[in-house]
Amino acid sequence: MPEHTFILNGKPVTVDVEDDVRLLWVLRDVLGVTGPKYGCGLGVCQACTSHINGKAFNPCSVPVKSIRPDDEITTIEGLPATVGKDLHPMQEAWLEHDVAQCGYCQPGQIMAAVAKVKQARATGREITEADLDEIRNVCRCGTYHRIREAIMAGAQHF
Repeated sequence: MPEHTFILNGKPVTVDVEDDVRLLWVLRDVLGVTGPKYGCGLGVCQACTSHINGKAFNPCSVPVKSIRPDDEITTIEGLPATVGKDLHPMQEAWLEHDVAQCGYCQPGQIMAAVAKVKQARATGREITEADLDEIRNVCRCGTYHRIREAIMAGAQHF
């Protein structure tokens, strides 16, 4: 089988898997990283949202052959290390605002939120309600109001 190397949560990893295996399955089944969840397999529900080189993406729709050796993949497990803390400020805001019910979508929600805040800051502005409208992660429990409050609160601390 072909070898694929990339950086996962700050550490280089190499896996032996076929080129067409979706990165989500490499993360979950081969590397044991279970934060990104399987929802739809099409990048629609966004339960698997992670970061590639600091930007949100859905590993369920990316074959591992598309990942380069210098690509940095960050999952919810590696998010706190990006700020050198036990929890990322967005995770702390999630707890403070009691966002989670079932919790299934929460890793993807948090990763999408962090990427959206970074995107806004890269353009020299703070996150807006319009930015929040662009986050399309599906939450079957319907905690969208608390999710939006937590994103705005978390954005103030990183």
